[in-house]
Amino acid sequence: MDEVDIFSVNYMKQHWLSLVVDVVLITLIFFRLLKALRGSLAFNILIGLITVYALWWLLKFLKLHLMSTILGEFTKVGVLAILIVFQQEIRKFLMLLGKNSLGKGEGSWKNLLPWNWNLQEGNINNNFEAVASACENLSAGKTGAILVFPKSTELKFFAMTGEIMDALVSKRLIESIFNKTSPLHDGAAIIHNNKIKAAGCVLPVSDNPDLPSGMGLRHRAAVGITEQSDAIAIVVSEETGKISLIKEGLIKEDITSFEIVQIMSREFADELIK
Repeated sequence: MDEVDIFSVNYMKQHWLSLVVDVVLITLIFFRLLKALRGSLAFNILIGLITVYALWWLLKFLKLHLMSTILGEFTKVGVLAILIVFQQEIRKFLMLLGKNSLGKGEGSWKNLLPWNWNLQEGNINNNFEAVASACENLSAGKTGAILVFPKSTELKFFAMTGEIMDALVSKRLIESIFNKTSPLHDGAAIIHNNKIKAAGCVLPVSDNPDLPSGMGLRHRAAVGITEQSDAIAIVVSEETGKISLIKEGLIKEDITSFEIVQIMSREFADELIK
C-alpha cells in the first residue's frame, strides 16, 4: 500500500463521523429536492442529468474510453447546464434571499430550504367571495379571464406590462376588466393584498411539452406564471366557460365558485394569521 492510500485510510478512520453526517445530509437534501420538483418539467430534466452522470461513471469503470471522454466533456459544463436548465428554481431561491422580511420572525431561515419555497407576506386578506362570484358570472357568459394571486411578491415586472390600477377587489370591477369589449380583457389581472395591482398584463407562456395540445394561450400563460413564481392563477375558459385553478404548473379543472373560496382561503390561510 503506497503513501497516498495509507493517508486516505487514516483520514477516513479519523473523520468517519463527519463523512457519515455529510453523506446523510446530502442524501436528505437530494431526496427532498426530488420530492419538491416531482411532477414538474424540472424533475424530468434533473433525472436526465443524473442518468448522464451515472452513465459516465459506469463507462469510466468499464474503461470505455471513447464514450466516457465524450460524456466527460458534457459533465465538465454540468454547473453551467444546471444554471441554465434550473434558472426558474434558482431565481425563486434568490428572490427569497433578497426579501427584506426573510430574516424577520422566528424560524424564517427555514424558508431557504427548497421544500419550503412558499415564503409569504402578511396582511393578505383577499376578497375571495367577490372573486368567486365574478368568475361564476364570467363563466356563465363564456367570458375568458385570468386572475393571478402572488404570495411572496407582487410580480411588479409582469404588472408593468399592463395597466397599473391598485384598486380594491370587487365583483363588478373584475367583470368590467374582462368584459369582451374592454381593451384589457385579453391580459391577466394581478391581485395582491385585496387590490387589483394591474390588468391587461402579459404573462410568460409555459413550454411544458406535457400540456394538452389543445390547451389555449390563456391556460398556458397561467401555467407559465405559476411555474416561474409561487402565484396561484384562476382561469375562465372562453370556449367552454369552465373555471380552472393552477398552482405550481398543475391544473385543477372545472371547479365551482364554492371551491374557489375554499381552496384560495386555505392557500392564503397562513397570511391571515400573521
